[in-house]
Amino acid sequence: MGYVSELIIMFKNIRILILLYILLMVAVGGWLSKANTTDWDKPLEVVIYAINADGSSTSQKYIDKLENSDFNDIEEFFQGEAKAYNLALKKPVDVSFAGELKEKPPLPPRQGSQLSIIIWSLKLRYWAWQNDNYPYPEDVQIFVLYFDPEETKTVAHSLGLQKGLVGVVNAFASKKMKKENHVIIAHELLHTVGAVDKYDPRTNQPLYPIGYANPEQSPLHPQKKAEIMAGRIAVAENKAKQPEKLKQVILGEATAIEINWLAIPE
Repeated sequence: MGYVSELIIMFKNIRILILLYILLMVAVGGWLSKANTTDWDKPLEVVIYAINADGSSTSQKYIDKLENSDFNDIEEFFQGEAKAYNLALKKPVDVSFAGELKEKPPLPPRQGSQLSIIIWSLKLRYWAWQNDNYPYPEDVQIFVLYFDPEETKTVAHSLGLQKGLVGVVNAFASKKMKKENHVIIAHELLHTVGAVDKYDPRTNQPLYPIGYANPEQSPLHPQKKAEIMAGRIAVAENKAKQPEKLKQVILGEATAIEINWLAIPE
């Protein structure tokens, strides 16, 4: 029995060592990914996958008509904002459409513990790796789940993970809402390179001053544009509206610092 017990203990220790090794590799990989994607010495290669989330014919028809040029406004937004910050790289983001993906990503836990969230994050990153069928190397994967707006009035929050460089966007399969969808894609894309939200999660109101496009405007309200990581245009002290397109959005200084477009003021 003593020999068997020693074997059990030895196998347990081996399992712990393997787990620690995996966690170390994930941590190192995350650090290297962050460094590589925020040095801006070359365009950030972003690949977008479309998923028919509700299985509807409306979503399928919309996906079937998607092509690479449909996402040009995302590239143009980052190009224009980079110019405002005098970024040496003229085209900081290169977006490619990889087509439709039939498999859906794992859903995040509802009000889960910290451990369950970590486990889900690892599952999502593994799922993204399994479904990486794009023939060229990419930096960021964005999976867009499309819903028929006639059947689904509201969708769950989208998300972007810096660890793993993965984004999951819930969007509407509608030409009228395409540009609004792209605001959300750009928001989650920025999460993957280190930008943080700039709105109050209790009210969804933009945080002043970092969540305002023009915090020095007088009078302060209504704002004409949204800060990308605030996601909403502050039209009054306690009222905000969703931007309809990226032309109604700017990338603020706090976000620029977070993604290494702007040096921290001394």
